[in-house]
Amino acid sequence: MAAPYILVLYYSRHGATQAMAQQIARGIEKQSGIEARLRTVPPVSATCEATAAGIPGTGAIYCTEEDLRNCAGLALGSPTRFGNMAAPMKYFIDSTSALWMTGALSGKPAAVFTSSASLHGGQETTLISMMLPLMHHGMILCGLPYSEPDLTSTRSGGTPYGPSHVAGEKSQAPLTEEEKRLCQAQGLRLASIATKLTSE
Repeated sequence: MAAPYILVLYYSRHGATQAMAQQIARGIEKQSGIEARLRTVPPVSATCEATAAGIPGTGAIYCTEEDLRNCAGLALGSPTRFGNMAAPMKYFIDSTSALWMTGALSGKPAAVFTSSASLHGGQETTLISMMLPLMHHGMILCGLPYSEPDLTSTRSGGTPYGPSHVAGEKSQAPLTEEEKRLCQAQGLRLASIATKLTSE
């Protein structure tokens, strides 16, 4: 029997959200008995009838409905777009009605993460925008508690709603050490809760 996994599902245009996803996966794999599965979603094109390649050229492969259906938990990440999740992630989430109708995700833990160009670039509203469909799916939201000391010392990203990153105007800033630790803490917390729930 395959080990249970946390699905780390993200969209990343310039690489910052992908870097966060990788740190969250590291945190997940600190928990024994559970794995991280990295997946992404294709971009949305403004050109009619445009289609993406079946497998992306770089990074994680595209998420399938089965990846989502069979996960033990979900970490959902998107860059900030005017205080909201990016269109490719919203497009993908909007396609999950079949899972909603069957309650496939109900009772499973979930967390959200984001990246923005500036410190006040709408990180918290973006995180909340991703929480809303997860609540409709009946998922259990797992934020970051203030028992994580980096939440009170960070001068970059990090929120109690979920990890965040300040990428800079040209998306060139690497993750800070605090941001890395908060991503890993979120991954570990999500994996720990998923492990407890699946063992009941």
